[in-house]
Amino acid sequence: MPPTPEPNPGWSPDTWQQVGGAHQFEYDDPQDLARVLVQLAAFPPLVTSWEIERLKKELAQAQAGERFLLQGGDCAEMLRDCTPGAITNKLKILLQMSLVLVHASKKPVIRVGRFAGQYAKPRSSPTETRVVDGQGVTLPSYFGDLVNAPEFEPQARRPDPMQMLRAYTRSALSLNFIRSLVEGGFADLHHPEYWDLSFFSHASLAPVVRDRYERMVERLGDGLRFMEALGERTIDDLTRVEFFTSHEGLNLYYEQAQTRTVPRREGWYDLTTHMPWIGDRARQPDGAHVEFFRGVRNPVGVKIGAEADPAQIARVCQRLNPGDEPGKVVLITRLGAERVRDLLPRLISRVADAAGRVLWVCDPMHANTQSTTSGIKTRSFDAILAELETTFETHAACGSHLGGVHFELTGEDVTECVGGAAGVTEADLSTRYASFCDPRLNYQQALEMAMRLGTLMGRT
Repeated sequence: MPPTPEPNPGWSPDTWQQVGGAHQFEYDDPQDLARVLVQLAAFPPLVTSWEIERLKKELAQAQAGERFLLQGGDCAEMLRDCTPGAITNKLKILLQMSLVLVHASKKPVIRVGRFAGQYAKPRSSPTETRVVDGQGVTLPSYFGDLVNAPEFEPQARRPDPMQMLRAYTRSALSLNFIRSLVEGGFADLHHPEYWDLSFFSHASLAPVVRDRYERMVERLGDGLRFMEALGERTIDDLTRVEFFTSHEGLNLYYEQAQTRTVPRREGWYDLTTHMPWIGDRARQPDGAHVEFFRGVRNPVGVKIGAEADPAQIARVCQRLNPGDEPGKVVLITRLGAERVRDLLPRLISRVADAAGRVLWVCDPMHANTQSTTSGIKTRSFDAILAELETTFETHAACGSHLGGVHFELTGEDVTECVGGAAGVTEADLSTRYASFCDPRLNYQQALEMAMRLGTLMGRT
């Protein structure tokens, strides 16, 4: 049994409201907001406490180096994308990536999707100004479909409490379909013959790398067919799959409404998702988001950017996990390929000295964002890979270990990130650029990234 956490004196699901400054947006009708929150609180939970406890146990094993976390999905889901094809494609690429990592590391992989709730998105400014009919117009920024809509119109950009009900419904539909796929034999998609490997033939892929990829896929296929021939259909990480959900807990009204106690368990659970995370902008030790998430039993992620103060991160860990419970805190670094060697050792050292057990995860996407000369936001496959490589090396040099990765990706054939063996260039970006927020790895780039990551893991 996990240790009983230390009590949180004076905490309840609404004490974050006494802190203030939780959101960059405001709802203009308090009574409308209150009505929506009452409905959300009465709805069935989206996830269960025993699923949350299972994930926490597996994250504790990852802290001990016995498992590896793969977390990935959209930068921000959209309500209109709650379709069978979109859900299946995201699930498929995460499953295929995880199998590559299982094969390379010889460890079980924890699969956590940024889906079924990743409907909110922080913004650098609470407002956005555009020129409309020759006049400058300022409206609230688009904070994701959990809050408002992307169209640059006053009614669309108004924070609307009803969006929380719509997002809850889409999350429930997504989870129902995901669970049906998992229980219905979706693991058959482990087989490499179902994979799109056309990027192997691209001229930019060096022959030695192509050969390495082909041998990796061949060994994967041989191993799966051998296990099936033996009739070993109960091996969890080969023939059964398990998925958990995650999203950024940006809108605390939404999180509070689904936070409750459950029979025969101690403490409070945020039942919107298995593993919420606190964004880099919201992780102040005395801020509203840390105040809220310190009181729930879920494992909690914390994004850490390049400007982070190591002492402050240690304080956040102490507040979120005063009892040093295994599997409770996941620190997700997003430092930038060129800054990892300078910044990460200080973070590792301070947290090790003051904060107890954490799981270190690398998000190599966010700090490697750039804009093209034409103003299109993109990310470089090479820069993403470089941050991964440097993070692995730095943890090893510090006597620590990297226990997971966090990607923004899609199973669709988009053109949002440049590079990779598929050969996406800046000129290609406008072909199929679909994201309203941040650029994502497409299917082929994500699968290739898993193969490159698998090579790194095979060396450790």
